[in-house]
Amino acid sequence: MNDLQRLILDDIAALRRRREGQAIVIGLCGSQGSGKSTLCAALHTALIEQGAQVAVLSIDDLYLPAAERARLARSVHPLLRTRGVPGTHEVALGIALIDALTHADGAASTRLPRFDKLADDRLPRSAWPEFHGRADVVLLEGWCVGARAQPQSELIVPVNVLECDEDPDGYWRQYVNAQLAGEYQSLFGLLDRLVLLAAPDFDVVFRWRRQQEHSLAALAATGPASDCVPARSIMSDAQLERFVMHYERLTRFILSEMPQRADLVVALDAERRVRDVIRRD
Repeated sequence: MNDLQRLILDDIAALRRRREGQAIVIGLCGSQGSGKSTLCAALHTALIEQGAQVAVLSIDDLYLPAAERARLARSVHPLLRTRGVPGTHEVALGIALIDALTHADGAASTRLPRFDKLADDRLPRSAWPEFHGRADVVLLEGWCVGARAQPQSELIVPVNVLECDEDPDGYWRQYVNAQLAGEYQSLFGLLDRLVLLAAPDFDVVFRWRRQQEHSLAALAATGPASDCVPARSIMSDAQLERFVMHYERLTRFILSEMPQRADLVVALDAERRVRDVIRRD
C-alpha cells in the first residue's frame, strides 16, 4: 500500500466513524489515463480486507447505449454519437444505483451496469454483475466526476479543431454544458468526498489515452476467439486524437477549477508520479 492509498483510506475510516455506520460515497475524478481506475481497484481491495462492503461504479458504465447516442446525434447534434461528454450518460441510473446501494437491506441485490468500450456499447443487463446487500462505501470514479458547468462566456471560443469545424455555432458545447449544470449536479451532490487526480496539463492526456488504447488492442488480440474485436474497433492515433478532443474543453476546465474545492488534490507529473498532495479539512 502506498502513501496516497493510506491517506485516502484513513480519510474514509474517519468519515465512517463520524457517520456512525451510514454509507458514504467517494468520488474519484481524473483525466483519461490518469490512473483513477487502478487507484479505485486498490482502495476496493484494501477496504474489503478491512471488512467493509464496497461497491465500485464508473461513470463510463453509465454511458448511453450506442442506439440511444445515435438518436441524440440525429435529433440534437452529430457529435453526441461519441461517448464521453455530459449528455451521453444515463445519469438517472447512476442516482438510482447509489440510492439502492446505500439503502439496501441485507437480502437485496443490485445489478451494476457495464459498458464495453471495445464494442462501444452497454452490455445487456443479464451480463451486469450483482452486488448483494448494503454498501458501506461506494467508490464512483470517472473523468468528469464532480465537474461543474462552465460560465457561458467561456463557451464562445472553440478550444480545438473539432469545435471549430464541427461545432462552429457552439450548439454542441452549449448542450453539453447545460446537461452538466442539470441532473449531473444531482448525481455529484451525493458525494461525501471528492478526490482529484490532476494531470500536469492537458498535453499529456493524449499520450496517456493512447497507452490505454494500446492496452485495449492487446486485450482484443489475446482474448478468446469468440470475444475478439475487429481491428476497426481499435482507434488509430488520428482517430484517437479526434476522440480526445471531445473531452478537451471540460478536462481543461476541471484542471483549472476543481483544485480549489476538491477534498483531496493529487498533483501528478507526466509519468503519473505523485508530486504533491493537497488536503482540505
